[in-house]
Amino acid sequence: MNDLQDYLAELAERGMLRSLREIESAQGPRVQIGGQTYLLLCSNNYLGLANHPALIDAACKATRELGVGSGASRLISGSMSLHHRLEERIAAFKGSEAALVFNTGYAANNGIIQGLLGPEDSVFSDSLNHASIIDGCRLSGARIQVYPHNDMQALEELLHRESQSRRGRWLIVTDGVFSMDGDIAPLDRLVKLKEHYNAWLMVDDAHGGGVLGEHGRGTAELFGCMEQVDLQMGTFGKAFGSFGAYLAARREVIETLINRSRSFIFSTSLPPGVLAANLAAIELVDSEEGQRRRTQLETNRQLFSTLLSAAGFDLCGSSTQIVPILIGDPEPTMQAAAGIFRQGIYLSGIRPPTVPAGTCRLRATLMADHTPTEIRQAAQLVIDIVRQELAGD
Repeated sequence: MNDLQDYLAELAERGMLRSLREIESAQGPRVQIGGQTYLLLCSNNYLGLANHPALIDAACKATRELGVGSGASRLISGSMSLHHRLEERIAAFKGSEAALVFNTGYAANNGIIQGLLGPEDSVFSDSLNHASIIDGCRLSGARIQVYPHNDMQALEELLHRESQSRRGRWLIVTDGVFSMDGDIAPLDRLVKLKEHYNAWLMVDDAHGGGVLGEHGRGTAELFGCMEQVDLQMGTFGKAFGSFGAYLAARREVIETLINRSRSFIFSTSLPPGVLAANLAAIELVDSEEGQRRRTQLETNRQLFSTLLSAAGFDLCGSSTQIVPILIGDPEPTMQAAAGIFRQGIYLSGIRPPTVPAGTCRLRATLMADHTPTEIRQAAQLVIDIVRQELAGD
């Protein structure tokens, strides 16, 4: 055990030691921590649905009627009617033939890529893709080709070069919204490349689902290419305010994953309460209320980003509700986060390995439930404290 103690001590010395902060209230625009109230600026509860009465009522009703757990994996006895209803609703929402529910976004990306690719195949992955995509690529055993972030020319050159000795399936995989930079993948150009080179295109839309597009259907709806994206992955734990993940795709893809995806096959399925909350969340996102919440979220994002940009901060090209404030080194980043927390705002500092060395940042995330006054006050506080840290005060 001494080697673990030495490891933790080294992390602490370098300002890289992570710890858990206990939240004592529901996930809202303000939360209770240690008996104090903090403005929450690091939650993925973008539309404020995590404590919405419609989701709570649906979860309670399903739990009373169907119990707390599903009892088994889907291929044993855990495939309940609510699983099938949810998958039908997801498919309709995403405009696909079928859908498959996974327990988490991490399990989904691992299981999708591992279940569809093998050693004879190739995967082309954006350099800033989520860790779950990276791990899924590794688990598949496929040949992995990493292209520079959102660099379509570099990707095309890579595809052209690899086509000279092509074999097996080809998959291009990208985040829709990149979780640390808040920028968006150019899906219109990716569609053209995947069609020209006869590849599949997979989009992890965890941070775009519910938020982007006229009806909240995500990044592909924003670009008008939902039918051209072969594998639409998404989660319920962010804008939808609940838990779980899914893939929307052609029926033969879904049936293949039922037979080959290890994270699907070997996991006890999601419980009834969660499934019912997910169904309620889709209805909310697909309603006039969902549209109002998306509009308010975008208003809040523009206000916060404009104030920070005007102060001269580098926001890493963000155009979404994820707003990073680039600082660089771990120590000033974490000192700034601590100073902001002492002033009543919970906002996370992000360090390696989550982001590359030299790109440490504060990562703010906006919610539809934040008020303009809260956003202005938070932006000014962030500006003042970061400037102090960068000045060495």
